[in-house]
Parts: sequence; C-alpha cells; structure tokens
Amino acid sequence: MADNPKTEPFSNAEKDPDDWTTGDEPMTGAQASYLKTLSEEAGVEMQEGLSKADASKAIDALQEKTGRGA
Repeated sequence: MADNPKTEPFSNAEKDPDDWTTGDEPMTGAQASYLKTLSEEAGVEMQEGLSKADASKAIDALQEKTGRGA
C-alpha cells in the first residue's frame, strides 16, 4: 500500500505556518470564526486582518491559554 503524500513524511497539520505556501493570504472564514470564539473565551480582543499563518499561530496560543488545545 502506497504512503499517502498528504501525511507522509509530514502532514500539513504538523508543518510550521511560516513554511506554508499560502501563509501570506488572508485568514480563512473558519479561522476568523474560531479565533473570535477563542478570543472571547480568553477575554482578549480578537486580532483583525491576520494572514493564514499568523491566524494559525494566534489560534495555537489561544488554545493553550483557554485549555482547548489539550
């Protein structure tokens, strides 16, 4: 059985956002929605106008702060 090129050797979920080819594009609607939810839970102001990569980093940080990433 052949390896899945989307998961081998590294899945996109494990790739550093700084290495994403589309990381400079505006964050997706899903990222904005989740970032809003996490920001509200963490009691911080949501950052607007982030790139996909920066939104991913902000989500990771807020997940850790709210305990959602555990």
